[in-house]
Amino acid sequence: MRKMLIVAIMSAFYSSVGFAQTTAAPPPAASPPTTTKTIPKVKPPETPRSAESIECSKQADAKGLHGKPRQTFRANCIKGMKKKS
Repeated sequence: MRKMLIVAIMSAFYSSVGFAQTTAAPPPAASPPTTTKTIPKVKPPETPRSAESIECSKQADAKGLHGKPRQTFRANCIKGMKKKS
């Protein structure tokens, strides 16, 4: 008898969770109207490169360097060329 009472109470508890009211998901926000007009991208003005920078880039290209090794090589190359001057 006691087990049946516990089962009845537990089933009432668990079934109430199933019937609980849930809030509906809000409708998706309306996206802003799209226009056919596009804004052209403005490129920043290019700064002139020094002769040392150009020469070191050519050397890095000849060695096939890319990424971090290229940056390190160019930095050391430019420093070395400026010390010689």
